[in-house]
Amino acid sequence: MCRKRAIFKPMTQEQCHDLKQKCGGSWKLVLRFLLAGEACSRREKSHAVAGPGHSIAVSSKGGVYSFGSNSSGQLGNGTTEEEWRPHPIRSLQGIRVIQAAVGAGRTMLISDTGKVYAFGKESFGEAEYGVQGSKVVTTPQLVESLKDIFVVQAAIGNFFTAVLSREGRVYTFSWGNETKLGHQTEQADLEPRPLLGALENIPVVQIAAGYCYLLALACQPSGMSVYSVGCGLGGKLGHGTRTDEKVPRLIEQFQTLNIQPAVVAAGAWHAAVVGKDGRVCTWGWGRYGCLGHGNEDCESAPKVVEALSNVKAVYVATGDYTTFVVSDDGSVYSFGCGESSSLGHNTAAAEAQGNRHSNVLFPEVVTSLKQLNERVVQISLTNSIYWNAHTFALTESGKLYAFGAGDKGQLGVELSANQTERAIPEWVDIDLS
Repeated sequence: MCRKRAIFKPMTQEQCHDLKQKCGGSWKLVLRFLLAGEACSRREKSHAVAGPGHSIAVSSKGGVYSFGSNSSGQLGNGTTEEEWRPHPIRSLQGIRVIQAAVGAGRTMLISDTGKVYAFGKESFGEAEYGVQGSKVVTTPQLVESLKDIFVVQAAIGNFFTAVLSREGRVYTFSWGNETKLGHQTEQADLEPRPLLGALENIPVVQIAAGYCYLLALACQPSGMSVYSVGCGLGGKLGHGTRTDEKVPRLIEQFQTLNIQPAVVAAGAWHAAVVGKDGRVCTWGWGRYGCLGHGNEDCESAPKVVEALSNVKAVYVATGDYTTFVVSDDGSVYSFGCGESSSLGHNTAAAEAQGNRHSNVLFPEVVTSLKQLNERVVQISLTNSIYWNAHTFALTESGKLYAFGAGDKGQLGVELSANQTERAIPEWVDIDLS
């Protein structure tokens, strides 16, 4: 059964043996590790990524489309001109992409052979409007420093970039000059550094990057667990404190709550987890109600969203003070900051009442998606404090819908004159099935 999984097939006998030992000594544990990684990041399945001003969509066959802002070449089409409609990245012909990650002005793509291609700002870690990364790359380029690592996922924070290897090892670029991620490097360092500490010998299946912190979903014989590292302001590392962590630290609260984490999401300032039993936990900064607890309080440890107690969640996505939850029946709930119509609640009735951009403190069903009569399987929303947010909803049939800010073409749909956003989901003309 392990041999049927795509990332396992090309492994040598020695690599297979090493992975078996790392996972706990049995092929059953290896299979659990492989399946968990596929499930939580939609690896090798169609998905869309709503970046800061630009967007990337990956089809189930591995084709890549880009659209939106392109000032740094982050669309990978050889120019720096905006695109208001999705266009395939022609130079990737013959390369099957299985995962995409975006940051401010930059894009990373992972191929089915573990290769990483990057374009846009030539930097792996800088403040979004910092002086570094002035050189731009307008077509996908192989990241040479990663050529000896078989990569399966990438995550881009504001000050750093992280990648996950096939064997479950986490590597980070940059933001090490104050040992914030447990290693001493310069900000502009383009060499990947293995994440040290507790995760050196524990395989990781998913990584998620916030503005200044990293979450890792780990797979151990005893079950799934979450580790966090980086800036602890607002309690977003989940340890009951607001202090920084220079090496990954286990979030112990999930054991107390008897929750087996299945999916992790790192928003700019808050985080979320979906448990195997369908419960949702949130923690961190609670501004605008983004934690879903009915208030704007901070939570320094994971707390179950009681308002979703009758919902079995399967997926969660977080952005800049916004959260989306997808249930097992394909319904979508959202809460938090209502700016730029990115929550999807801006119906005609809401506009008539004058609260078109109101914040939502408790989870609410996104009725505009419900009315599509399509089962939603993935949500992506902008995870940046500097850009107006937009949101994608991908359905089981491969249809992509977009709403929120669209002033740079990042929705992939044409807006009428003087219009800068879409309040109601609109179909994006690409087939990702």
